[in-house]
Amino acid sequence: MAEQINLDKDDLITFFIHHLDKVYSAKSHLLKRLPEILYQVHFSDLEEAIFETIKVVELQRKRMAAIYELMGALKNEGSISGLTGLIDDSFEEIKTHQDNPELRDMSILFYMTNIEATEIASFQVLQLLAVKIRKERIKELIKENYNEAKADKALMLLITTKYLSTV
Repeated sequence: MAEQINLDKDDLITFFIHHLDKVYSAKSHLLKRLPEILYQVHFSDLEEAIFETIKVVELQRKRMAAIYELMGALKNEGSISGLTGLIDDSFEEIKTHQDNPELRDMSILFYMTNIEATEIASFQVLQLLAVKIRKERIKELIKENYNEAKADKALMLLITTKYLSTV
């Protein structure tokens, strides 16, 4: 026998905004941190991918700002935990390979792929929530961010394969 689950629409909206805040905060934090590694990379394809990621993240943040406006909500950038903590941990690990450009590049690829995978999962859940709260335009904006995160992850995996094939 199936259980009936009754989630209040207002509760879903609050939940949606709270978690959008977390993703927005992580995107803002990532924009601050990416320049640290942009010109440290050894493999030119990776440098281009990071530069492209910066442009994509800026666009994703603009879409999220539009979502806040559509929902009549204010951005509340969260604490340095969760997704932003993942970013900081990743960038600290990358620094441990400062003296080895090849391992630094592999570390960048590894962590950028993980960051994108987390963003993909976050955008998937937000998209499902947007369906439940019946906000079609918001669902579309989240889907665009989701598709870009998927494309970025695929690009990082492609570059990793190409990078390893030159070893």
